[in-house]
Amino acid sequence: MIAAILLSIVAFLGKGYFRQQSNAPLEMALMLAILFLGLGSIVWRRTKFASMRLQDIGALQGPTGLLSTLEKTTIQLAFFGATIAAIGFIATLITGNEGHTYRGTAISLVVLIYSYPTKTSWLRVINYFSEPGPEPSK
Repeated sequence: MIAAILLSIVAFLGKGYFRQQSNAPLEMALMLAILFLGLGSIVWRRTKFASMRLQDIGALQGPTGLLSTLEKTTIQLAFFGATIAAIGFIATLITGNEGHTYRGTAISLVVLIYSYPTKTSWLRVINYFSEPGPEPSK
């Protein structure tokens, strides 16, 4: 999140140094890449957090496997968000239009907020999908 916001600040402060160069096909390609990554991150999250998949992981690997899966997927989604912000900034560098960075940052922040993990949601997943362990002997 911080990197995306910093890229927007750099684009805002550097807008006097950018040379305006209109390149409609390149701008459209970069915006489609941002859109593709934004929607792809949602599909990625829904696929990785599908209940059947989490149920299988919980049965085979237990709570440790579930935690590992939740952690890896969250990091992957953070990379999606960072890539979106970087593409927006690259579009600004190429075309000189700082609006690309602002749009990329906005979409990046939506992706990052959508995929932001909360302790309660992770605990709920672990409690719901992990197999109950053996009962302690008395």
